[in-house]
Amino acid sequence: MSESALREAICRFGRSLFERGLTPGSSGNISVRLEDGGWLCTPTDASLGFLDPARIARLDANRRLVSGDKPTKEIPLHDALYDTRPEAGAVVHLHSTHAVAVSMLPEIDPAEALPPLTPYVMMRVGKVALVPFHVPGDPAVGDAIRGLAGKHSAVLLANHGPVVAGTSLQAAVFAMEELEETAKLHLLTRGLNPRLLTTEQQAAVRAKFGV
Repeated sequence: MSESALREAICRFGRSLFERGLTPGSSGNISVRLEDGGWLCTPTDASLGFLDPARIARLDANRRLVSGDKPTKEIPLHDALYDTRPEAGAVVHLHSTHAVAVSMLPEIDPAEALPPLTPYVMMRVGKVALVPFHVPGDPAVGDAIRGLAGKHSAVLLANHGPVVAGTSLQAAVFAMEELEETAKLHLLTRGLNPRLLTTEQQAAVRAKFGV
């Protein structure tokens, strides 16, 4: 996909996420990795619902701004996912309500923040790690993600929001949507002893879909 088409895609997906209430106000950010090692990413304090393709930030391989508006302050968390997930082509970070709510629950397992409720969360998201709270934009959040050694394509930032890496922008957005819906299901069934996928069922999903 050309850079121009990627800019348009960032705006299109950003508007879709915003209009469905998945990230309010000027929250959330999106980046796409380019063939030369640089990035396209959404500007700081920009609403994902009202992005201008021409103002999307263009960074070089050293994360220096080449063109466009000042990039999101969340560069460290995007950088960490790209560094530890070589196959990642895009990263999406939102402040989606249900995922943020789950990140606040005291009983959450840091290694598996969401239970295996459906085959699709396994197929599109995998195990979601919980990262301790950091002030937004703190470079230390990148260190925390690097500490996961690339084992997770999706993380929940405690009291902040989800971050998902995908092989493409579409894959990252679809995985993010699946994560949010699973978080919603988890909250709806919390305390009701829901029937999770069994170990055998999980193994069957992994075998069939290579997850």
